[in-house]
Amino acid sequence: MLRNQAISLLRHERIETTIPKAKELRPFVERLITIAKRGIAGGDAKAMTLNARRLVLAEIPDTEVVSKLFAELAPRFADRPGGYTRILRIGFRRGDGAETAQIELVGSEWTPAEEPKEGEDPEAPKKSKGLGERLRQTARRMRGGKDSGSKAQEKGQTRGGRKSTTPRKVGGS
Repeated sequence: MLRNQAISLLRHERIETTIPKAKELRPFVERLITIAKRGIAGGDAKAMTLNARRLVLAEIPDTEVVSKLFAELAPRFADRPGGYTRILRIGFRRGDGAETAQIELVGSEWTPAEEPKEGEDPEAPKKSKGLGERLRQTARRMRGGKDSGSKAQEKGQTRGGRKSTTPRKVGGS
């Protein structure tokens, strides 16, 4: 399972999983990136790269991912002394309540693709919202605030038709 998650993380540069799995995955992937970095930075380029590639292939059998690791990821982290991954806590899983996290490679931050509206200049600098603002906007939308866009809620109508009541005491009527 650890190898499969490492392959997915290196391929997509971001995955969602539970917190304990993410904490186990972090040192495994960081060690692989360090091996690839040392292989590329070695003095005798052919011998060091080949040895490093074989060490990584012993852990990850997917040659496409290993090629991406050596071609794109290791050069990206050449100046960085460590800490190639980041764990962001997302919340709780709906089914069993397990705490979930998003583990991603540093430098692969997600920015939503926003298309320019009519009348806007596509080359104009866009005002990017931070993660906190996007979370607040989503929370307001879920609560039915001003960003929800529902006209029925703006008029004062609520979602459910039932009035919430407190439950009866246990053992009596």
